[in-house]
Amino acid sequence: MTEKPAAPLDAAQAAAAAYAAAKDRPFPDDVFRAPQLSWAVIGCGVIANQMAESLALAGRRIHGVANRTHEKAVAFAERHGVARIYDTVEDLYADPEIDAVYITTPHNTHIRYLRGALAAGKHVLCEKSITLNSAELDEARALADAHGVVLMDATTILHMPLYVELLRRARAGEFGRMNLAQLNFGSYKEYGDLTNRFYNINLAGGAMLDIGVYALSLMRLFMASQPREVVSLGNLASTGVDEAGGIVCRNDEGQLGVISLTLHSKQPKRAVISFDRCYVEVTDYPRADRATIVWTADGRREEVRAGEEAYALCYEMADLEAAVAGDAEKRALLGYAADVMELMTRLRADWGVVYPEEREA
Repeated sequence: MTEKPAAPLDAAQAAAAAYAAAKDRPFPDDVFRAPQLSWAVIGCGVIANQMAESLALAGRRIHGVANRTHEKAVAFAERHGVARIYDTVEDLYADPEIDAVYITTPHNTHIRYLRGALAAGKHVLCEKSITLNSAELDEARALADAHGVVLMDATTILHMPLYVELLRRARAGEFGRMNLAQLNFGSYKEYGDLTNRFYNINLAGGAMLDIGVYALSLMRLFMASQPREVVSLGNLASTGVDEAGGIVCRNDEGQLGVISLTLHSKQPKRAVISFDRCYVEVTDYPRADRATIVWTADGRREEVRAGEEAYALCYEMADLEAAVAGDAEKRALLGYAADVMELMTRLRADWGVVYPEEREA
């Protein structure tokens, strides 16, 4: 009798499997290098729990939690050993013992919490998509500058060691000129409940902010400059959010990006970055920890490993702590996030995807 192949893991299941595999291994001593900050989290959803689990692998804990539903904050604190539970986010902002805040709430609430946390002098790591649009991100950046704090986008692509290593080698000229980035990202989300966050316009749903941010971030990292020419087609769900899109970008250097996204068909999470001397293939991005380089001259395949999926949230937090300590390269990551946000804002405008908050602005 032929065994039925195992169903592919979704993102949450894959993360849980990665944590389970890493929990009995020593935590690497090269992740957290900057002075440690005291962290609080806003929100108690999947990402907040992953943050706590990832930190536990490093022997660290979140110090505070705030959530719209107080009972959930209490349960979260009990589960992860969090010392401080705040009745309101304002109480969190006012706590002098908290240095940094991780915002993990739905996309359309980010700017509200960014305003409060940054104005209170807290450093902020904000889950993707960092804001709804470029205007909101410009406002948040200005607030961070005015209050002398660090704002960082938590899009995993910007922080995983694999991309750091590949980018280092690319910038050193090892791969030759970058010519083309091809990226697929597809998830299957059923139409049965169009009130869920993926299709709900009132929760800033849609493929662009949920998965497009990963593909565009990886493309932008390896391009010499921001694409200026963008052509695309987008399909909208009945709720008004984008469910699928095809995007072609070109920058002043003639480097091309070709991206396909969908929330209603399974696709491989596959990126191929093509250079003169090789192409680099990454499967299962964004939290990838391995890639394959295929060299043009002889077809030789080189396997590259860097980092580990289980520590994805730790890399994000470590980068913010490094930026606070003065690391200019980590501070510059927000510039890539701003470029990606500009592209996403432009594409949504082309497709006619407008969120309620944007109509009211």
